[in-house]
Amino acid sequence: MERIREPIRVAAVFTPGRTIRPVWFDWQRKKHTIIETTYSWREKCGENLLLHFAVADGQALYELVYDTKNQSWTLYGIETS
Repeated sequence: MERIREPIRVAAVFTPGRTIRPVWFDWQRKKHTIIETTYSWREKCGENLLLHFAVADGQALYELVYDTKNQSWTLYGIETS
């Protein structure tokens, strides 16, 4: 997986029970519609809780990270076939 680590804009649905589901994100002036979330996990980084999402748009697999303290999204990496 190629590491990117760039801030991005994400549209997400916050469902009851504190579940977050990313729907689309902007990267390199292109809107990527998420068709599948393949995996998600949590990581504690000091006092920050980071929520990781492995998502696919039909072209590539991306790792999106939501920082719950700063309420910001980062594209951590991309894997193309």
